[in-house]
Amino acid sequence: MKKHYDVVIIGSGMGGLVAANILAREGRSVCVLEKNNQYGGNLQTFVRERTIFDTGVHYIGGLSEGQNLYKYFDYLDILDGLQFKRLDEDGYDIISFGNDDEVYPHAQGYDNFIAQLIKKFPEERNAIEAYSAKLQEICHKFPLYKLEEGKPYGNDPELFQQTAKGYIDSITKNEKLRAVLAGSNLLYAGDPDKTPLYVHALSINSYIESAYRCADGGSQITKLLVRKLKENGGEAYKHSEVVDITCNNKKLVSATTKDGRIVYGDLFISNIEPKYTLKLVGEENFRKSYNYRIQEMESIISAFSIHIVLKPKTFKYLNKNYYHFKDYKKVWEGHKYTEETWPETYMVCMGARKNQDEWGEQLTAITYMRYEEILEWEDTFNTVSQKNDRGAGYQSFKKQKTEIFLKELEKKFPNIRECIQSVHASTPLSYRDYIGNHQGSMYGYVKDVNDPLKSFISPKTKIENLFLTGQSLNMHGILGVTISGVVTCSEILGGPYLVNKIKKKLLEKENKKTIV
Repeated sequence: MKKHYDVVIIGSGMGGLVAANILAREGRSVCVLEKNNQYGGNLQTFVRERTIFDTGVHYIGGLSEGQNLYKYFDYLDILDGLQFKRLDEDGYDIISFGNDDEVYPHAQGYDNFIAQLIKKFPEERNAIEAYSAKLQEICHKFPLYKLEEGKPYGNDPELFQQTAKGYIDSITKNEKLRAVLAGSNLLYAGDPDKTPLYVHALSINSYIESAYRCADGGSQITKLLVRKLKENGGEAYKHSEVVDITCNNKKLVSATTKDGRIVYGDLFISNIEPKYTLKLVGEENFRKSYNYRIQEMESIISAFSIHIVLKPKTFKYLNKNYYHFKDYKKVWEGHKYTEETWPETYMVCMGARKNQDEWGEQLTAITYMRYEEILEWEDTFNTVSQKNDRGAGYQSFKKQKTEIFLKELEKKFPNIRECIQSVHASTPLSYRDYIGNHQGSMYGYVKDVNDPLKSFISPKTKIENLFLTGQSLNMHGILGVTISGVVTCSEILGGPYLVNKIKKKLLEKENKKTIV
């Protein structure tokens, strides 16, 4: 590690690694500092009994040739090394309800999406077609989602004034269709009174375009990004938790790691939780109003997950995800559970191998959990650099919740228990410690139509050489944080310059393919 770099990036989530790669290509000396023993934030994987599990990224959209994430990955030169398995085209997501024996598919391709839903709701063609057109119309208003110049949030103020639930309710009186259209809202932790329609549209659109699983886990994306970074002269260091940032005269000078290393830089990009970033830099270096706004931002609810290692050849591989609700009338209410009603909703997905056969190796089920449930153990940490024994009470809590969750899963998958080899649980503390989100938040900060500017964070700060990136800026998800890396670099390099450079490179690559 050198002592001085053009750019120091704190945290190696997707946004930080994208920014690192872009700036290294521009000839900047770049250093990425990561506290964990894996790079990648939500792209981290973990292994239980030689079985790979994803931490946060369970499937990816917009990855077919010519689509938005494909273009960004192509520009980053990581496509050729990635292994994916495409999910079922007639139903990559399945929406189901405890009070209904029927299941409802979300299919890939808008024409197919419409066709499959019309089979279930033949009298609702107009509503389904209007919904599909609206999603595409909204996404078209966000320039960087189609690799065009413009503000990352678009130019239409109406985008921020309508709730997702309000729009869906306006196009049909069929309560079950309303629930089906909103059925994958665990993807963004939708709130009926707050979540803007654009959040729903940007979250769902890319999956309708195409939906894939990362074969053998999402960490392969991270590994390729780190490899490409190093090929372009950049550096990345694990076990390098930044514990202090020196700021002199409203300008950052250096970052100090937990083991005492001091890294100097001309520019700093924080890819970690903004609340924590301000504390590292020193809250006195920011305006009181700005600091107060960031610290008071509402974090999105966290999750409880069970990760099941399956006995060999006992449970068929499911090439789709399931979003299940106890009652279709409460599709927006999953986060409002009580101790007696938990869990009211959950998502089930399976990991895929490179040579996936008919049998599944693992299954992950995810549901909401409020941070308040684990407050008793809030002061314990389980990270690379800090190991605490949370005690018998915490283990008992996880065991109890796991049993309740399994009983609920059995209603949907009656034979699941006899297929289990082992079960491993994650709580909001797991997400807090390993992903680094405030209170284990699933997706950063709540976006609220009632106060859209409250959750807006610019990548540029009042400290002239400090920039921010990651899911708290723009949108969560692989596409959202990839774009956040581009947005941050646009502030440094110039928006038109960077977008045109990306488009030019993609055109050159396309021309080479045509010649060949």
